Amino acid sequence: MAKSNVSTGNDSNVKNWWGNGRDYVVTVLNELKKVHWPGRAQLLAYTGVVLFAVAFVAMVIWLFDSGLSWVLEKLMKVFV
Repeated sequence: MAKSNVSTGNDSNVKNWWGNGRDYVVTVLNELKKVHWPGRAQLLAYTGVVLFAVAFVAMVIWLFDSGLSWVLEKLMKVFV
């Protein structure tokens, strides 16, 4: 069963699509105006924290992987 309020005309579908797209962009721009953008000093500080955290996690993973590889290598020499 078709809805009675749905238009079958192609022109109204395009207008509806265009209007919805315009409303979406306007809403996004209004929300972006509410965002607190960091200054240059904050941005550099946050970037430094992120790079340090990534390097730290990478080092922990590398140490764990190296240690596990060393243990497995020793076990393979004993049992093989």
